Amino acid sequence: MLILAVVAILSLVGVYFYFDGSLKTKISHSHANQIFTVARGTSLEETLKQLESQGVIGNAAILRLYIKLSGKAPVLKAGDYKFPSPLTSLEALSVLEAGGIEPRKLTVIEGWTRYEIADAMLRIPEFHLANRDEALKLMNQVSLISDLDSHVSNLEGYLFPDTYFIQSDTKPASIIKEMTQRFRQILKKVVVETPNPKHLTVHEAVTCASVIETEAKLDKERPVVASVIFNRLKLNMPLAMDSTVVYASKLAGKWKGNGIIYQSDLDLKSRYNTRKYKGLPPGPVGCPGEKSLRAALNPASTDFIYYVRDPDKADGTHTFYNNAQSFEEGVAKLRQWEAKHRP
Repeated sequence: MLILAVVAILSLVGVYFYFDGSLKTKISHSHANQIFTVARGTSLEETLKQLESQGVIGNAAILRLYIKLSGKAPVLKAGDYKFPSPLTSLEALSVLEAGGIEPRKLTVIEGWTRYEIADAMLRIPEFHLANRDEALKLMNQVSLISDLDSHVSNLEGYLFPDTYFIQSDTKPASIIKEMTQRFRQILKKVVVETPNPKHLTVHEAVTCASVIETEAKLDKERPVVASVIFNRLKLNMPLAMDSTVVYASKLAGKWKGNGIIYQSDLDLKSRYNTRKYKGLPPGPVGCPGEKSLRAALNPASTDFIYYVRDPDKADGTHTFYNNAQSFEEGVAKLRQWEAKHRP
């Protein structure tokens, strides 16, 4: 009996050291500089098996047993992970517990056009995009929003400004889809919470909001700019808004990007050129944010039909006018300031 007891104790000691050694022995592997992606919905057991098959950990079964006995099961998050080499199985578990490496971000700014979005996507190596045109083609998937707006030929205005997270396996088309889904979420919220006294269609609301977004710099001015738009439409006046001229110039491939509108821009025969043609532009001129969407649906009640940037303020404040004479005086003041301060 004594011999059996000794054998049993030695066996337990041997199992302990094997168990402990398996968890704490550092293992060298060839994946130290590679991304290991945990797909959404992947179980911890599946993940450990994959790590074992790649040689990152030695024995997945022992690590699973340790997790079960210790009650230290990590909350596994989908995402990208990096496992240094060498490392122990317990260190690999700590990597999983930490939640993965920080994903790359794509931030779409309010007022950006699809051209700026395409340029930002080009800077993300995981997308493997060859050029701007390849990115722009992804924004021609009008089926993503055709139930909301059947009048568009691309997704301009429907790619919601926000920050989007990029994993190593994220496809550029899926990010475009995510942007339109985010737009749907915000639009639904805005429509529920905001009056729409002018009974605008989605197309009209997004088009108007895109102009507001690029014209107004301050949130408090967005409803006022909206009122100017609708007052001018009611009076059958051209909107004559610079942001639409800039967009027309971009479409024509003539925009120089220096902030200056040239006579050649003003002469463009484009329905987006609201200096030349009356009415709203035929579609959005950029991607509006939530506050501009709200302003388009529910503009302020004013008699303003003009506005000019206030040169005495550096925050983008405008002065609003209800008559041409006061407006011209405001323009003259701005031109004088520009003559003194611009090189």
